[in-house]
Amino acid sequence: MTTPGSLFSEMLLLLAGAVVAAPLFRKLGLGTVLGYLAAGIVIGPVLQRIVDTEEVLHFAEFGVVFLLFVIGLELKPSRLWQMRGDVFGLGPAQVAISGLVITALAYLSNVADWRGSLVVGFGLALSSTAFALQILNDDGDMNSHYGQRSFSVLLFQDLAIVPLLALITILSPGTKETAATPLADFAVAVGAVGAMVLAGRYLLTPMFQIIARTGAREVMIAAALLVVLGSAAAMQAVGLSMAMGAFLSGVMLAESSYRHELEADIEPFRGLLLALFFMAVGLSLEVDVIVDNLFFILPAVPIFMAVKALIVYVLCRFWGSPHDDAVRIAFLLPQGGEFGFVLFTTATAAGLFSSATASLLIAGVTLSMALTPFGAALSKRFLNGETREQLEEDFDGAGADVLMIGFSRFGQIAAQILLAGGREVTVIDDSADRIRQAASFGFRIYFGDGTRRDVLIASGIERAKIVAVTTQKRETTDRIVDLIRSEFPDVRLFVRSYDRIHSLSLRDRNVEYELRETLESGLLFGRRTLEGLGMSESAAEEIGNDIRHRDEERLQIQAVQGLGAGREMLFNSPVRPEPLIKPKRPVVIEEQEAEALGNG
Repeated sequence: MTTPGSLFSEMLLLLAGAVVAAPLFRKLGLGTVLGYLAAGIVIGPVLQRIVDTEEVLHFAEFGVVFLLFVIGLELKPSRLWQMRGDVFGLGPAQVAISGLVITALAYLSNVADWRGSLVVGFGLALSSTAFALQILNDDGDMNSHYGQRSFSVLLFQDLAIVPLLALITILSPGTKETAATPLADFAVAVGAVGAMVLAGRYLLTPMFQIIARTGAREVMIAAALLVVLGSAAAMQAVGLSMAMGAFLSGVMLAESSYRHELEADIEPFRGLLLALFFMAVGLSLEVDVIVDNLFFILPAVPIFMAVKALIVYVLCRFWGSPHDDAVRIAFLLPQGGEFGFVLFTTATAAGLFSSATASLLIAGVTLSMALTPFGAALSKRFLNGETREQLEEDFDGAGADVLMIGFSRFGQIAAQILLAGGREVTVIDDSADRIRQAASFGFRIYFGDGTRRDVLIASGIERAKIVAVTTQKRETTDRIVDLIRSEFPDVRLFVRSYDRIHSLSLRDRNVEYELRETLESGLLFGRRTLEGLGMSESAAEEIGNDIRHRDEERLQIQAVQGLGAGREMLFNSPVRPEPLIKPKRPVVIEEQEAEALGNG
């Protein structure tokens, strides 16, 4: 039994390990998960500073519980219903096929008899929800197509724990009288899920409304913890996983107005406890078991991971995933999962195989978890890179006075002006990396291709007062402008222009306003340079305004007479600074020439 003093010192040691290992491994590009694992291995098996690892692991499992609750908050019931094909199609296929194939491998390897081999096969068919989702979150891929498909498979695996525990009851020797109970247990589990859904729908939101009126923030935090832990305990009582209960309560609150506050309240607990879970897995790594069975484990673990990855890849391709997505999922889910610990311990108690076999299997599962971050990094070598990464299109909440298409540097600056002016902006972009980067700064960006009519409608173009097209590439901008002019002729268009020729082209398309991306920055830079050389601010501003005015007049002439018109205006400025050295050509270079030199 751990004493209070030793518990305090163990907590300090684990916190110190997390603080040192996580930033170090992140800096090395290996990810925080591997850092926590390494810290746990050093503190436990190597230095033997913490030996009561089972107690730590049991407590740390709440990290997975909080993780599933936060994910549930982001997943509305309607979205969950859209995923039903993967949850109840791809998920069962993966568990069944992987389970049967690994069962055959276990039986041929003499790990156990046919009954024990079934438990081994289906136990190893389950993946680690904590590891997979943490990697997805670290990479910002939770909302990608492959991230959502991976989550669907993991969700079914969490559901599968109930029939698999019932399978152990059926297979265990001398328990024929209990063989009829699995059906009753399943009915109780279904009833519990139904009760959880009803409670979430009719009790949770009113409860938070009452608590919010008190204005006591600490009570809201306590209520959030109560909901998560209470739902987890309720599901555990009927044989389901605690994580499943927390996930369901999160889904039920996904449409609540308190969703963001709940997520903010739970997030610190989730991060800390999940880190503790990964460290506890490292603590529980049985190095002596691995050393004693080195010649069995070294080939066995990579083989079962490779077999499982191959099955996942083939099934994902069959379900319509492109090659790159299928590779990512296959390398994300090949490890054993935390539920394997539960199954193998239960099977040992039921007499299906020995405790030595269970220790060997648990060590193998732990080792497979440790290899997962390396596998996820290795998957990049097998990607074709032919298709642009796609995120899930979700336009819930879209629709504002301004619809901005494109969120590169130009759009980001313009959006800040609009937001500072108190206007709402709906932004869509087709770059997954840019969306992840913007999200890290608090921007809500919708993933979508602005050249598609259905995306424009979903993002609220019919309600927008102005559409701002700030995309980088000229050809992309032209496609979007042509589509909007064709399908939504009454829309007011403000467009980012690439150069002078592009500005003239956009004016031919009747856009209300266009601006060359470098014009204002170039004018401001020139003004500041003049001021740096000693000219007064007002004089420099007068020159800048004169250049801008003459440029606009020239553009209007060129729009009617062609690109070659208006050249005489370049040499009639009332403000002509005296050059240090008399030039052999006019001081003002034609803008087309400057742009041809790459300075436009």
